[in-house]
Amino acid sequence: MLLCFDVDVRMNHTGNQMVDPYLLFQKAQLQAGMHIADFGCGRTNHIVFPASPIIGDRGVVYAVDVMKNILENVKKNASISALHNIHPIWADLEKIGKTAIPDSSIDVGFLVNVLDQSNNRHAILEEIHRLLKDKARLVVVDWYKKGLKFGPDDARFVDFEDIKRWSGLHGYALQEEFDVGPYHKGVVLYKI
Repeated sequence: MLLCFDVDVRMNHTGNQMVDPYLLFQKAQLQAGMHIADFGCGRTNHIVFPASPIIGDRGVVYAVDVMKNILENVKKNASISALHNIHPIWADLEKIGKTAIPDSSIDVGFLVNVLDQSNNRHAILEEIHRLLKDKARLVVVDWYKKGLKFGPDDARFVDFEDIKRWSGLHGYALQEEFDVGPYHKGVVLYKI
């Protein structure tokens, strides 16, 4: 079996309920022992904490964010929960070569609701590209339904066709494109 879920972890997860992390874990083929990164983990840490028990003690979860107070909370909550495989990393993902994770060391990267906040989306993708192993997966999820009273302004929405074009030019195959609830879309990119 590919994924095992601890019922208590799943029920106590405090992330954004609009994006089911377990759906993303299935799409990414998350397994024990992997090294993964949640790029732009945010306040909810809706990838970091549910992924930790799945990848286990031999795996690593990098919680990457630009907000230091978020990373302090990740560190505190990981310690309280005795989740020793979670590593908070401060990074401005728009600065290529500056994220303190070894090159070509990540099996799966998650980029959830981050690109809509950036004015330099390709720089973020370039930085993540540097960190991913060959045969790694990158799961990109962002807002898709426009005209909502919540979520980003319509002008901030991500052009998934642009993401797919970028990925094709940088050695990725589109593994899958899928809906993530009623407001989000996702793609899984496979690094060849």
